[in-house]
Amino acid sequence: MTTTSLPQRAGRHCHNAVNPLHSALYFSPDLGRELAALGLHSSRAAYFAARSAPMGAVGAGTVTATFYNFSHDLVARHVPAIWETASPEAVLAARLRAADATLRRLLGEDVIASPGMAEAAELALRATGACGRSGRPLYAAHADLPVPEEPHLAFWHAATLLREHRGDGHVALLVGAGLDPLEALVSHTASGRGMAPAWALRTRGWTEADWSAAQDRLRDRELLDAAGELTDAGTELRKTLEEETDRLDRAPYEHLGAAGVERLTALAVEWRNTAVLAGAFPPDLFGKG
Repeated sequence: MTTTSLPQRAGRHCHNAVNPLHSALYFSPDLGRELAALGLHSSRAAYFAARSAPMGAVGAGTVTATFYNFSHDLVARHVPAIWETASPEAVLAARLRAADATLRRLLGEDVIASPGMAEAAELALRATGACGRSGRPLYAAHADLPVPEEPHLAFWHAATLLREHRGDGHVALLVGAGLDPLEALVSHTASGRGMAPAWALRTRGWTEADWSAAQDRLRDRELLDAAGELTDAGTELRKTLEEETDRLDRAPYEHLGAAGVERLTALAVEWRNTAVLAGAFPPDLFGKG
């Protein structure tokens, strides 16, 4: 239980520091190598398998619903066929091996073995103790997995739980706001914080015509202007979505408390910056261009 109220947006700032140390895995050659060894050579097949494996050998509908912003046609090209190539159990073991290799490569052995890493794992796991399963399918599936023994993998596991907990809540809010999967991508990109259109089109399975049609729908709602920028109403909607996501995601950070959140954020910011400088993410991944 916390005894000190959190500063405004402290939970969001902590999430923004911790989450890249989870999501770097999806851009890692280590994950591609491990899943290729299982027979999953497509980068999309590897992503769908790695992220959905905790749910078991699910079908395309479940992946489309929980991942939200992918074209169902793209998902259905790979799911459930991936499970004929590799079992969820084999994928989970490969994913953990890839997380180990990725963190060691990006952060270095000194960080991996440091007292700070053990401290961060303890703090992040403590925060997850207040996460809730109800209405959060991706989080709930991941929460059923065992916590790895090694501190850097326990930290990665906790970062994954915190990411999926926040993401599940955010998806519910997108549905409530009447933003379909591509409208959510387009409006996020227009805010300057989302994935660049070229990456969204290439990795999420949408076409340029799909993108243009989503822009037109947002213009009809007066959320986007003729130049493709957010209107005042669009900006306010995106702001409200983030604030409401913070509200739905407040429990783990309130449970950890102000001092714990501050310390976890400080540790994760340093490692996030190290990982980014080490090339964890493509340089053109984010932005409006």
